[in-house]
Amino acid sequence: MMKSTIVAALIGSAAAFAPAPVAKTSTALNGAFDNEIGAASPELGCWDPLGYVTDGDQKRFDHLRGVELKHGRIAMLATWGYATTWSGARFPGCEDFPAGHETVLKIGTENLIPVLLTAGLLEITWKQKEGSFPGDFSATAFPVGFGPYARNEEDMIDLRTRELNNGRAAQMGILGMMVHEQLDGKPFIFFDKFDIYTPFGN
Repeated sequence: MMKSTIVAALIGSAAAFAPAPVAKTSTALNGAFDNEIGAASPELGCWDPLGYVTDGDQKRFDHLRGVELKHGRIAMLATWGYATTWSGARFPGCEDFPAGHETVLKIGTENLIPVLLTAGLLEITWKQKEGSFPGDFSATAFPVGFGPYARNEEDMIDLRTRELNNGRAAQMGILGMMVHEQLDGKPFIFFDKFDIYTPFGN
């Protein structure tokens, strides 16, 4: 059941899988968004095998791209958190918590409520900037964005493309770790844990 739910959630963001501007080519998968950031290759263009945006609906594309970015950002945090907690890192007061999926079952209401409240606060606080690309929350009072790394438009495109690709990899990564944990108790397949860099102590 857990694996089916994870797969279903990831499929929802697959339609927007499209990664650096490239020239159009004549393939069956090409559509109105072949030159959008995220095109994987000239052959694939905007990879949309289920045809969600082949009609050129910009509003739907922006929605799906925003969904993909959100899933990717969450997955990057989840992958990092999964690897570090599996390797032994814990917040104060959580030293006895198990790692991996077992934590979900044993976290307890008193620890789950702050997590849900934080997620809800971020959901209602971070605001999409009107007229900008999907995932641009710079309209929020809280400082977000690429900071000094985006010195010009070329830098911005490069950073946005990297974020998309890293988010896609993280979605596959967290799914793979959870599935392998359920299969044989070894989420990282070839090794048991990571060596954690903790400059402020474990």
